[in-house]
Amino acid sequence: MRVSRYVLCALAAAASPALAQVPPLQLPAASPKASVTQKVGLTDVTVRYSRPAVAGRKVWGGLVPLGEVWRTGADENTTLSFTSPVTVGGKTLPAGTYGLHTIPGEKEWTVILSTQANAWGSYSYDPKEDAVRFTAVPKEGPLEERLLFTLADPTDRSVAVTLAWEKLRLSFPVEVDTKAVVLGSLREQLRGLPRFGWQGWNGAAAWCVKNDTALDQAEEWVNRSISMNRNFTNQSTKAALLEKKGDAKGAAELREKALALATEPELNQYGYQLLGQKKVDEAIRVFERNTKDHPDSWNTWDSLADAWATAGDRKKAVAYYEKALSITEDEEQKKRIRGELAKLQP
Repeated sequence: MRVSRYVLCALAAAASPALAQVPPLQLPAASPKASVTQKVGLTDVTVRYSRPAVAGRKVWGGLVPLGEVWRTGADENTTLSFTSPVTVGGKTLPAGTYGLHTIPGEKEWTVILSTQANAWGSYSYDPKEDAVRFTAVPKEGPLEERLLFTLADPTDRSVAVTLAWEKLRLSFPVEVDTKAVVLGSLREQLRGLPRFGWQGWNGAAAWCVKNDTALDQAEEWVNRSISMNRNFTNQSTKAALLEKKGDAKGAAELREKALALATEPELNQYGYQLLGQKKVDEAIRVFERNTKDHPDSWNTWDSLADAWATAGDRKKAVAYYEKALSITEDEEQKKRIRGELAKLQP
């Protein structure tokens, strides 16, 4: 069988590297990529890196020379990203992605965050591009075969960036002014759809009151909420705000007005909130008010019984649990209430 010379030419062209790009095979990397993210308040802190292995080699002073800039990983340099401004090494840095380099030493390391985050390794590292550099002291730890970064001990204001490889551990803190970040976020959010409902303005004010920050701003926000829809929730927020600002009398008067606006579930929730704050006597008064306003609701009597049980008055707790049991038709609730009564038996 004769093959057309046109076919032969086509086959030759297909086999020519210059004329056809053959995709590379996908194979396991010697140092696989990894990343870890931790949310601190509203701020995402992320480390992206490649994970070399010990593989029986001497790491410190061998594979990784002491006294020289190291990419702190393999392949591209390791990066550290923040979605909000943070404080690292005593310096505040804007949100962004930074190249993480280190200079390992026998007793202490130099940690460097570079404004250049797209370098291959540390070969093109330039100290002029340092965003911050500081020292950290390494510690000994259990063997870690592959380089591992963790974001340890997270709180709502900080997290520890921790490197572990071979038998060495190195850690440094990243701190976030979470109150400032959240306040800025609330201002932005209230320029969107949440601005059209009373709930958004009240929620922002309530967060400020709870976190004891920007109370004047909170007052503007809660007043805006009240102007849109005066209700138990935003009246309660304003009462808490007045109390924070030292106006105990005004807070008490406003709370009394707020209670008159409350629905049964709102009063119930408020009562349990007071119980959570260890204000048992106040909670009992709220639950008693709810039973007076809603005497046919088993839930109001059940909540009042919970409060008296918390106060340690077994007799009253039993009486009100039995009242709730006589009203409810829900078999699950009956079973639960009987369980509560059994706990109160002498």
